[in-house]
Amino acid sequence: MVQPKTVALLNLSKEAAIVSLAYIGAFFATFEILMPAQNLLFPDFASRASLLFLPHGVRVLAAWLLGWRSVLTLLPGVVLVFVYVAGWGAFAPSRLAAIAVAVLVPAACFTLLRLLGRDLRPAADRAPCWLCLIGVGLVISILTSVLTNYAFGSAPKDYIAYLIGDFFGLFFLMLILMFVFRFLRHARS
Repeated sequence: MVQPKTVALLNLSKEAAIVSLAYIGAFFATFEILMPAQNLLFPDFASRASLLFLPHGVRVLAAWLLGWRSVLTLLPGVVLVFVYVAGWGAFAPSRLAAIAVAVLVPAACFTLLRLLGRDLRPAADRAPCWLCLIGVGLVISILTSVLTNYAFGSAPKDYIAYLIGDFFGLFFLMLILMFVFRFLRHARS
């Protein structure tokens, strides 16, 4: 007989694989497809920040759906992305702080909201509040932008670029998912 702890660990492993792959996929879509287009459209934009950062949407939706489990499910993908970008420099204190911010802030924000009486977790008896998710995503973006850019010692213009990229990344990821789920619903009927 399989022990409940083993089943829970297997479920967490599956969740981690799905969420981390989604994060990595969103990262590559952002930096291999969208960023080259951004650089063509805005050649004078000096910041290395993406104005359409899809991984933020993955972080927000993972935290909304999984709560604190999202920390463990996001961590492998976030670490791999940092290693891809910075090599062994991903383990510098500023980057480790940025990794911690990326995985902890979204779950902390949803938990704080729940403690304040506004539980946004998915439930069978209520429809998701999409506007609330975008609002929480904006708050998460502000916090992660401030904390990450502070850790990196970035210029103030980068704070705004991160905020814009996070907001539009979440919005467009939600829009893409809406169309995918609508297509899947129509394909089943």
